[in-house]
Amino acid sequence: MSGGPERVCLGAVAGAYGVRGEVRLKSFTAVPEDIAAYGPLETEDGTRRFEITLTGHAAKALTARLDGVRDKTAADALRGTRLYAPRDRLPALPEDEFYHADLIGLDVHDTGGARLGRVRAVHNHGAGDLLEIHGAGLTTPVLLPFTETTVPTVDLDAGRIVADPPEGLFP
Repeated sequence: MSGGPERVCLGAVAGAYGVRGEVRLKSFTAVPEDIAAYGPLETEDGTRRFEITLTGHAAKALTARLDGVRDKTAADALRGTRLYAPRDRLPALPEDEFYHADLIGLDVHDTGGARLGRVRAVHNHGAGDLLEIHGAGLTTPVLLPFTETTVPTVDLDAGRIVADPPEGLFP
């Protein structure tokens, strides 16, 4: 598990913006505008690559030109397309920081060693990261705050997280 995935999703096309081929672009980078700094991004299947030129801001998104996209029809056809960069283009992180892509798929155990589930997604609604945990015995996903208190250990090499969840969060 060490090193995480070879490619990391940095954003997604939210749809067309105007009629001249611009797109609304959701950025998943810490500084949204940095998405254009990682060189050409490619589609999930790797069949298309796009240089990104940012043009402005729209509601909850950036506006951008993707090379080769010249009209609204082409821009609309890309709605929902996720854009990836090779991992080696991303900066190294300090020891206590992680890329979301590295956390997804890790097993989660409590401090006593019992398996709680697996991380399926990482969310941030403005108050900090939440790990979405799915597992046997859970009728609905559990959202675990990703703080040093509730997640004292992340071991990427072992593919596991040790969590100390608040009382009553897990059944």
